[in-house]
Amino acid sequence: MAATTRRDVMRALLDGYGRTYAAEAGIRLTDTPQPLYRLLVLAGLLSARIRAGTAVAAAKELTAAGMRDPRRMAAATWQQRVDALGRGGYRRYDERTATQLGEGAELAAERYGGDLRRLRDEAGGDTAAIRRGLQEFPGVGPAGADIFLREAQAVWPQAAPYLDAKALQGARALGLPTTPAALLPLADGTQPAVLASALVRVALDKTAPRSVREAAHA
Repeated sequence: MAATTRRDVMRALLDGYGRTYAAEAGIRLTDTPQPLYRLLVLAGLLSARIRAGTAVAAAKELTAAGMRDPRRMAAATWQQRVDALGRGGYRRYDERTATQLGEGAELAAERYGGDLRRLRDEAGGDTAAIRRGLQEFPGVGPAGADIFLREAQAVWPQAAPYLDAKALQGARALGLPTTPAALLPLADGTQPAVLASALVRVALDKTAPRSVREAAHA
């Protein structure tokens, strides 16, 4: 594939799929405690074997119910968390997830004072160490940690560029390079978080590669 064609594919990819999951969930991501905590919750929800749209809807319902920070999440009853997840359609894992959210909120409050920047700082900004720290939260395994870092790199520049295996799977499906060093120049200054999210969306949607190629050649 010629370089110009790759740029066309990249442009079509970003035009069609270039939005972060945080933005879709209504999280105005900044390097402050509440948005980072909401992102952690979203990452845990997205990492389950459930449609991304359902996870996003559930995250919105938790926020609408007031569970925007660790203190409020921990103060909510288990049933209130179950009900909010259910309103978002997150029913398959709602009971277990409600328990994990409560336990994770307590951990965030007790260990980090509700501020995930402390986790980052304790890790010395080392991405691998941050990733390990994130996995201490119930329900946030390797996939959840990757989701968090893909999105958080928008406000944690020390983690960028974070293009994990799932993002690179999307690049491979489009015939694009599979290293950050080769992908980023094609994106013409697009934030790595947006690029990563677009690539993941393609990796998760079997129809997306064809749609992107058709748009690139339109």
